[in-house]
Amino acid sequence: MNTPTTSDPIVDARGVVRRFGAVTALDGVDLQIGRGEFVSIVGPSGCGKSTMLEIVAGLQDHDAGTVAVDGKPLSGPRERTAVIFQESATLPWRTVRDNVAFALEVQGVAKRERRSRADELLATVGLAAFGDHFPGQLSGGMRQRVAIARCLSMQPDLILADEPFGALDEQTRLVMSYELLEIVEKLTCGVLFITHSIQESILLSDRVLVMSARPGRFIDDIDIDLPRPRSEGVLTSPAATSLHERIWSSLRDEAKKTMSVTR
Repeated sequence: MNTPTTSDPIVDARGVVRRFGAVTALDGVDLQIGRGEFVSIVGPSGCGKSTMLEIVAGLQDHDAGTVAVDGKPLSGPRERTAVIFQESATLPWRTVRDNVAFALEVQGVAKRERRSRADELLATVGLAAFGDHFPGQLSGGMRQRVAIARCLSMQPDLILADEPFGALDEQTRLVMSYELLEIVEKLTCGVLFITHSIQESILLSDRVLVMSARPGRFIDDIDIDLPRPRSEGVLTSPAATSLHERIWSSLRDEAKKTMSVTR
C-alpha cells in the first residue's frame, strides 16, 4: 500500500448510530480511512462490524451521525466502491472470465477490451489458466479469487471486504491472505476489512480497530507499524507477537461480554 493520506480521508464517518427496533447496534462510531490505507476491524460476534461496513457501502441507512466517502455525503451505493462478501457470489452460468468482466459489461465496455482486462486480472490473482472454466469447477478459495478480480475490475478507490475468507478452511485462508497481501501491496485505494482473525488483521493492515460488544463502538485503534512489503515470516516476529497480545488484550473482555449474554 502507498503511504496513507489521513488529512483527506476516503472514508469519514462520525458519530454513527444504528438501531434495529429497541436494539442499538452501533453507538457513536467514528471511522476515518486514509487514501491508500488498509484498516481492519476485529470484534466479538454480533458487535456491529458488518453493519458498519454495510453503512459505508451505502447498503444500510444509519439513524444518526454523518458518513462521507471521497468528501461527499453518502446516499446509497457508489460506483467506485467495491464490496467483497464471505460468499463469493459468482454467477454459475457465466465463465470465470465473464464473471470478472461483469462489472465492465454493465459499464458498457467493449467486448474485446473487457476480455483483455479480465484476463489481466485473472493473471493477477493466479487464475490465468481458468478463464474458460465455470465457478462450479473451482474450489472455494479459487472462487473467492474470482470475486477479488471482479472487484478490482471496477478500479475502485475503496474496497470493503466482509470476512472474505471466513468460509474457507484454515490452510486455504492463510494462503489466500498471503495472496491478497501481494495484491494490496500494489493498490492505491482504501480498504476496510472485517475479520475475526487477529493474525489476518496484523498481516494485512496499516491499522486495526477493535470494536466493543454491542452496542458497537471502537475501543482501540492500533497502528501496525511492520515494514512493507511483508513476508511470510512477519507473523513470527517479536513485534507481531506484541501486537497480537495488545489486540487480544483489548478484545478479550468484549468477547467475554458476548458469551455471557448468549448463555
